Amino acid sequence: MQARKSACVAVGNKFIGGGHPVLVQSMTNTSTEDPESTALQVKELWEAGSEIVRITVNTREAAAALPAIVSRLERWGVDCPLVGDFHYNGHLLLTEYKDCARLLAKYRINPGNVGRGERHDENFRRMIEVALENNKPVRIGVNWGSLDQDLLARMMDENAALPQAKDAHDVLIDAIVESALASAKLAESYGMSANQIILSAKVSEVPDLITVYRKLAASCGYALHLGLTEAGMGSKGIVASTAGLAVLLSEGIGDTIRVSLTPEPGASRALEVTICQQILQSLKLRAFAPQVTACPGCGRTTSSLFQELAKQIQEYLNQKRPEWKESYRGFEDLKVAVMGCIVNGPGESKHADIGISLPGTGEDPRAPVYVDGEHFTTLAGAELVNDFIKIMEDYVDKRYGNPEKTECTSSLA
Repeated sequence: MQARKSACVAVGNKFIGGGHPVLVQSMTNTSTEDPESTALQVKELWEAGSEIVRITVNTREAAAALPAIVSRLERWGVDCPLVGDFHYNGHLLLTEYKDCARLLAKYRINPGNVGRGERHDENFRRMIEVALENNKPVRIGVNWGSLDQDLLARMMDENAALPQAKDAHDVLIDAIVESALASAKLAESYGMSANQIILSAKVSEVPDLITVYRKLAASCGYALHLGLTEAGMGSKGIVASTAGLAVLLSEGIGDTIRVSLTPEPGASRALEVTICQQILQSLKLRAFAPQVTACPGCGRTTSSLFQELAKQIQEYLNQKRPEWKESYRGFEDLKVAVMGCIVNGPGESKHADIGISLPGTGEDPRAPVYVDGEHFTTLAGAELVNDFIKIMEDYVDKRYGNPEKTECTSSLA
């Protein structure tokens, strides 16, 4: 996997592109006019692992609320860069509310929603001027649901005049790419440098997402933010986002990502952060939390013990993660296997850092445990779960609590 070379953009205390790790972003869905609820959701997303959080800035009241939001976050120890999402009136809000312009770490500008005709360039220029005055980067975020209609109409007319015209959908894809690139060049003409610009081009279909970002990556050296817009709810949104982002990230395209899930009514917004982390960790681009490998179960695994143990181990690791983050360096790479029968159990357990192969139907009711590929002990009885957790705790402490990896020496051996 050869990462694409892109400009490095500083966003608050984070760096996007330039060879830095792919960052996880998210967005609040609270009313920004309400500082308390917005700050609380930023805190929730940050604690879940979001490294940058975007908030809507759509009214004067929302812009005026920025100091109160930032004050709360500072008081809670939340050191998370905030991005302002502007549409239609960003040039006015950023000009009128200087604290808003100063406190945001980045401005998101949609070139399709800054005005038409002469107003487009005038409003866009004003937002770039404010960014330069405050030394802030911008994300120029094109969305096919709000594409610059003047640009699209011109490109459609030009295409219609060709001897062999393209399909209208292909012209739409070209217009998305052209809008992003032309807007970036326009920003540079106003004094902005390439390392102050991030591009995104959001579409709702996976094949289109892949096509658009391949075209962008081949055409420029700007940092790129990836995401499938309006991905949807539940498994549909998770699968579609993963399908598109995984292809691009595996090709080295993308410097920051977001999974735009529609949450269940009243549900936490943090699931989109977890999905982003899991995509990056599955591709071995970053490590965020220990991983549990478990078999799906079959006719050989009529006992539910391995399912219950896998669930308990995953919950235990999630619970210990904040504590371990303070005490152990590199524990995120830990791999644990919980297998349900003899077919793949021993082999998978040996490939993990710590693994247990539980007895399947008709097998000896004993569970061999493997540590670093070697048989370590065999567990049985009512305390099997607690015994395995104790082995895991000892392993984490000895491996990640010391500079050098040492052998596990639990009294259970």
